[in-house]
Amino acid sequence: MAQKSAKNRHEELKSIIAKHDHAYHVLDKPIISDFEYDQLFTELLKLEATEEGLDLTDSPSQRVGAKPLEVFSKVAHRVPMLSLANSYSPEDIFDFDERIKKFLKTDKEIEYFCELKFDGLSMELVYENGNLVRALTRGDGTVGEDVTQNIKTIKSIPLKLGKGAPEVLEVRGEVLMFKEDFARLNENQQENGQQTFANPRNAAAGSMRQLDPRITASRPLKFFAYALGHTEGITFKTQENIQETFAEYGIPTALKSAPDLVQVAKGPQEVVDFYHRIEKVRPKLPFDIDGVVIKVNSLRLQDDLGLVARSPRWATAAKFKPEQATTVVEDINVQVGRTGALTPVAIMTPVKVGGVTVTNATLHNQDEIDRKDVRIGDTVVIQRAGDVIPEVVSVVLEKRPKNSKPFTIPSKCPACGSEVEKLEGEVVTRCVNPLCIAQVKESLKHFVARRAMNIDKVGDRLIETLVDAQLLTKFSDFYRLTKEDILSLDRQGDKSAENIISSIDKSKTPPLARFIFALGIRFVGEQTGKLLADHFVTIEKFLEASEEELLQVPEIGPKVAKSIIEWTSNKRLVKEVHEMIKLGVNITNPVRSTEGSLSGMSFLITGTLPVKRDDAKDIIEKNGGKILGSVSSKLNFLVVGDDPGSKVDKAQSLGVKIISWDELQKML
Repeated sequence: MAQKSAKNRHEELKSIIAKHDHAYHVLDKPIISDFEYDQLFTELLKLEATEEGLDLTDSPSQRVGAKPLEVFSKVAHRVPMLSLANSYSPEDIFDFDERIKKFLKTDKEIEYFCELKFDGLSMELVYENGNLVRALTRGDGTVGEDVTQNIKTIKSIPLKLGKGAPEVLEVRGEVLMFKEDFARLNENQQENGQQTFANPRNAAAGSMRQLDPRITASRPLKFFAYALGHTEGITFKTQENIQETFAEYGIPTALKSAPDLVQVAKGPQEVVDFYHRIEKVRPKLPFDIDGVVIKVNSLRLQDDLGLVARSPRWATAAKFKPEQATTVVEDINVQVGRTGALTPVAIMTPVKVGGVTVTNATLHNQDEIDRKDVRIGDTVVIQRAGDVIPEVVSVVLEKRPKNSKPFTIPSKCPACGSEVEKLEGEVVTRCVNPLCIAQVKESLKHFVARRAMNIDKVGDRLIETLVDAQLLTKFSDFYRLTKEDILSLDRQGDKSAENIISSIDKSKTPPLARFIFALGIRFVGEQTGKLLADHFVTIEKFLEASEEELLQVPEIGPKVAKSIIEWTSNKRLVKEVHEMIKLGVNITNPVRSTEGSLSGMSFLITGTLPVKRDDAKDIIEKNGGKILGSVSSKLNFLVVGDDPGSKVDKAQSLGVKIISWDELQKML
């Protein structure tokens, strides 16, 4: 291809792909199929690999794959990023309005632009001649950190603004993580023995401050723009006009994505009405907010009003009352989980937070205790948001008892007295005794869970009682229980005992995948259980598998294989499996259809589909397909729904075919 022709086609491809990225990630209205998009992206990558002298600065290929940085460089903001004055009472909005009128010496109603106060990480995007050249964190307001490579991994942020872009446009907004994505991220962190995040804001900030952009690319981050920094070659009349222009350039804004969450209000009463309306819908929002922001809509009036110290006189934040309270840590108990993880829990003087009485709050691990310096006897601030487990926010040091001592997780397991250890690369301390009574109880609770053996009439409290009565110490004991055993316990009647025994009997024909999951092998979740069942077909072959054989299973790496080998090498645990089989447990493995339209093909789902994800997986498996847990060269198809993550980029780099839900339906 001639050099000029290659450059023209490259520019054309960049423009086309940017258009489709905007339609997909911002407007949620894809124009072409995933297959067609994939072909365009592949052509782009081939051009960049074979042709020299192409401009890659705004290429979609630059969103991932950059080399890790050694340190973030510091860069000064051309216009300081100011802080807003805060209030926690809607009545203060009337006072704010009075101050504005008094300063402007007017009795006329002031028009205000009202928007959400996102609870994320403040960010400034710098566009020069339409190209994204820099992204800076807020820092101290004057100097921020350069996180350009990381910000490029957020696909909803355009790398180029297109025709008519001003010479300089500094866009300010918030990087955040949706609640649902946050929950999934924490599940993955927990499964891998890594530090979990306290809340979506911390997760977003931690993800954005990764020196390796590939880690940031794997995190489901979003961006909403709401303010201006420095500009050259463009003027605005109102705050609303700023957001309208951002949206025209393809930059995500609440005004475009959720117009009912933004309002131009005339006078303070309309602002207060907006405040109360947002407060009501706050729990239903997919992301965290902590209030609303009110700005004088006219930029001319903003200039007249100027600043007060380091805050704009023309704007204020009306925060919602935080779901926090102050209480005293009466004790710190260390709980032992199913995998031996020791979790410190603060036992506190009961206090109401958000309408719920709270007595316990997790302290996560020793690192977290050291960071916050929480001690027995401390007065602490705790918070609770929705159904999230309460957590200690901070310690009120002025009220600390003089004789207080730092708390350290014990060197011996509080449940069984065995030595504990902290493995390299993990943040949790663990009891390594598999016979630990606390681990036994938690393992038994996991065993009966709905997604495992599904013994639905046996709850946590009954398991505690049975273990304490020495009627239950291991998995096989469930199948030795009799009606008389149940009746020997307090508060158990004839009908209840029959239901419990019947529930246990119904669990005797588990699918192999669920049975493997129920065993509670570390790092072996539901999906891994399915992969192992598909590969080994019988429980005997699974128990006899070598590490080399395990590594042949899709998605099974050295860490998971080692964990499985440690479990299957334990004669006592393997004996348990054989005991259950002797007691009537018949482990089934429904043969995957070899005649189904998806037979021999592997699939992975990313994004939101028109049906529930579990239902989609069932459809694929019933038609002979296999579900994998991550993108690899062994994957045949990536099924992409709305708002997909970084799996798309990885699939493209590996040549994995990308299809939509409609295309999957056609295959069926």
